[in-house]
Amino acid sequence: MIDQIEIIGLAAAVLTTASFVPQVYKAWTQKATKDISLTMYLSFFMGVILWLIYGIQIGSLSIILANSVTALLVLIVILLKLKYK
Repeated sequence: MIDQIEIIGLAAAVLTTASFVPQVYKAWTQKATKDISLTMYLSFFMGVILWLIYGIQIGSLSIILANSVTALLVLIVILLKLKYK
């Protein structure tokens, strides 16, 4: 069973991860990424990967799920940025 603190982590994970969906949607549909900083997204991606590794090491479901999904969304933005330069 998931304890209360992990439920708070999961709620935070949903909210913070979902915040990337509009950026991915806009970049995808408008095929425009001019105003997106590649450097910011690359450094953020590396940070998310490190959080994912950390979450795996401590066995935190909320950290693992949030950072897995966030890494995927951020990677999509990076790929779109490179594609629509």
